[in-house]
Amino acid sequence: MKARRLGAWIAIAIGASYFIVPLLGTLEFSLRMRRDAYSFDAYRSVFSDFQFRETFGYSMMMAVLTIIFGMLLVVPTAYWVRLRLPQVRPIIEFITLLPLVIPAIVIVFGYLRLYNSSSILPLTGSTSGTNMLLMFSYMTLSLPYMYRAVDTAMRAIDVRTLTEAAESLGARWPTILFRCIFPNVMSGVLSGAFITFAIVMGEFTMAALLNRPAFGPYLQLVGANKAYEPSALAVIAFAITWLSMGLLQLVSRFQKSAPAKA
Repeated sequence: MKARRLGAWIAIAIGASYFIVPLLGTLEFSLRMRRDAYSFDAYRSVFSDFQFRETFGYSMMMAVLTIIFGMLLVVPTAYWVRLRLPQVRPIIEFITLLPLVIPAIVIVFGYLRLYNSSSILPLTGSTSGTNMLLMFSYMTLSLPYMYRAVDTAMRAIDVRTLTEAAESLGARWPTILFRCIFPNVMSGVLSGAFITFAIVMGEFTMAALLNRPAFGPYLQLVGANKAYEPSALAVIAFAITWLSMGLLQLVSRFQKSAPAKA
């Protein structure tokens, strides 16, 4: 028994070192910008860079918009499928899994062919149209995670009973959706939102091919031209990802302990 426990702890230590040691090495290297001394010069250089602030703010804005529009798309769809169209649920689940199978570069090239400046809907012909296309691209990438999170939260409540109770009190569909369903699946929405946020902040392919000033292409640009700043940016990106994961775990705990709202 003790040998099993020791073996398990050794396996855990090896697995943890596989992830932690490179991160510690990256952190240590990011502090070596000043000769013969540790300093935060690389971080100061990053935060003082106007392009960093611009790209980080742009990706933050795109993440918020992606979360809002993704939520407005996924929650009514999952609700309607569970309530009225359970027979098409396998089809919906298959569609939501497609972004995991189709590479991002294939998706964005398809968008460029469909929505170029010579098409019926020339979204790439203007800055606002390209931003909209990028947001839809991010929604496509985050669809598997957002839909799974919302669908899991919806399984924990009795959608039919809540709907019938609201209808018996004279509530219309918008009221049912936004005042009965949304509050009860909010933990699932937040779980999907944190994952979406992490995806948008680090995504490179779609933003680069659509020529948008996002944080992912900026990471690549700095990595190709500087030495210590890329390590600082990697640590910052790791911090953002781990913060999202921590908030996701916190929301999951609330989801298990919170009762359904009638």
